Amino acid sequence: ERLSATAYERYRALVYETPGFADFFWGSTVVDKIGGLNIGSRPSSRKAKGQIGDLRAIPWVFSWSQCRAMIPGWYGFGAAVAAYCAGEGPAARDRLRAMYRDWPFFRATLSNMEMVLAKASMAVASRYAALAPDAMTGARIFGRIADEYAATVQAVLDITESDRLLAGAPALAASIDRRTPYIDPLNHLQIRFLRAERDAPEDERLLRGIQLTMNGIAAGLRNSG
Repeated sequence: ERLSATAYERYRALVYETPGFADFFWGSTVVDKIGGLNIGSRPSSRKAKGQIGDLRAIPWVFSWSQCRAMIPGWYGFGAAVAAYCAGEGPAARDRLRAMYRDWPFFRATLSNMEMVLAKASMAVASRYAALAPDAMTGARIFGRIADEYAATVQAVLDITESDRLLAGAPALAASIDRRTPYIDPLNHLQIRFLRAERDAPEDERLLRGIQLTMNGIAAGLRNSG
């Protein structure tokens, strides 16, 4: 409960309390293009105000998957583990490792998190962040995301006593490794189309290109897409 509370607090601090975050999100993801896909019967947002709180869950997660940041699946865990260990002292790490070994719920939670972390790419996500309307704000917000990603990966590896993500799931790790070389180029094409579409918003070819890359990335990511 303490880990969950701290992670929840950090996650909301990023999303709802960071100045400029909404503009960063709308400017550096494909969220405003999702409505054009034939994948649902409802609009992406409950209201037409462009506020994050009005977004439906699927467009929110889908957008972060497309840009390979995937923050809904992991953001805040690294900070939560650090805070817990700082408060509990040397015994904290052993307790977390024991929880991972002996408690199926905690083990499954970390297993799912490992999968999302393995599919994420801060290198690709940084290029999406550069699409933000304000470069300084984009760099600042992405810096927080990248730092938390590194902290979360380290926390997961420490708790699972592994030297790499998905060490306990080699088949899944190999599957992701095989698919990534096909997904990354689609991300870079999508970024190029997004930039071009801002200068030519009426060009249907660019919109079609964005939609095709969205379909391809989602197919490659599978359950995270």
